[in-house]
Amino acid sequence: MFARVVVAAGLLVLQAVIFALGNVPHIWSGAVCVAYLLATLAVRIWATPRPPGSTFDAQWVYTIGVDVLAFSLLNFLQSSGINYTPLFALPVLLASLLGPLLLALGTAAAVTLLLLMDAWWASLLFASDMTARFVQAALSGTGFFVVALLANQLAFRLVREEQLARASQSVARMQTQVNELVIESLADGVLVVDVNGVVRSANPASRRLLATRDSMRAAPFVLATEIAWQPLAELMHETFLMRTGQETDVRLEYPAREARRLHVRTRLTAARDANGESLCVMFLEDLREMEARIRTEKMAAMGRMSAAVAHEIRNPLAAISQANALLEEDLHEPAHRQLTGMVSQNAQRLARIVDEVLDISRAKAPSADQLAPALELDDAAGRVAADWVRQNASARHLRTALHAPGAAVVFDPEHLRRIMINLLDNALRYA
Repeated sequence: MFARVVVAAGLLVLQAVIFALGNVPHIWSGAVCVAYLLATLAVRIWATPRPPGSTFDAQWVYTIGVDVLAFSLLNFLQSSGINYTPLFALPVLLASLLGPLLLALGTAAAVTLLLLMDAWWASLLFASDMTARFVQAALSGTGFFVVALLANQLAFRLVREEQLARASQSVARMQTQVNELVIESLADGVLVVDVNGVVRSANPASRRLLATRDSMRAAPFVLATEIAWQPLAELMHETFLMRTGQETDVRLEYPAREARRLHVRTRLTAARDANGESLCVMFLEDLREMEARIRTEKMAAMGRMSAAVAHEIRNPLAAISQANALLEEDLHEPAHRQLTGMVSQNAQRLARIVDEVLDISRAKAPSADQLAPALELDDAAGRVAADWVRQNASARHLRTALHAPGAAVVFDPEHLRRIMINLLDNALRYA
């Protein structure tokens, strides 16, 4: 809208120059220029700008309509030989850039009709041949139609590119928010450091790992400000120097506090151009947590393996128990039946161990009816000791001293038996 004010002021100055050169302009030409300047100023001050591509509304009446009317009057009232036809390009461009294609073509058609009417009116007033004037009006109208089509297409593409840019910006902003949310919720620490050692960004996990004197520092901060962070600063400088990612374990020594061991991986971001700045992204992981996780995974793997082994033991153990039961039916001597009884007892013990291993691998919580009963401690310990002596002929010198008569403990009988057997076996083997 400011361009319309400049054009109106230029037309008024042109009328003043014509008057200064000694030519007397038409009085109505000056009045039209003054009125046009006031109209453009009013639109510039009070009108509400419309976005490109808007449909027709009342604003076009006092913008494009006023322009066409003012330029038509000036072209009709010209008395000094000045051709005002090129001025019609302004409303055509305005309609093409800010309005739909229909409005642009309508404005070009209206301007063409006005030029043809002006040529026809001149042919009535003057007896000379006006063919050249009609041709000039037709050529000007054709040019205005071409300008309207091209300008409207350019404006349409500009609007489309702007919409795509806004959509891409919205998607990029959303992706940035998602990335920030993911980084903020990571259990591992993430630091973004520039070549000067300034930490541009740090997620909560990294601030917790680097906390000094029970204080968490928010970015930006410099790695070199803390002595304990020197291993990280050296690793960052090595990454920028080698231009490749590094991976190592570092130890952060804090005064009056336990040292912290970290596993650190570094990566460099790609530079945007030849002189662009790369950033070093550091991934921090607490070695204690990593080792605990590895131990947990190993224990889980061992549990799965134990369950598989226990499952494979079941079938041979069942065969041994059945064969021992069949053998016991054919034996009549007490010594032989005592041996088959020992085989049966130990087979049942192994079966219970297999069941317990499988129960542990399934992570089953004990129910109320599976709780251990109360045992007479002296009686249970004496039975286990006697069974162990029968199974170990070389341990005849075992002596038991039971001094807890009437004492009862809540303990699983098989677990108590297993503990005592292991202790006695170790004593026999190493004592």
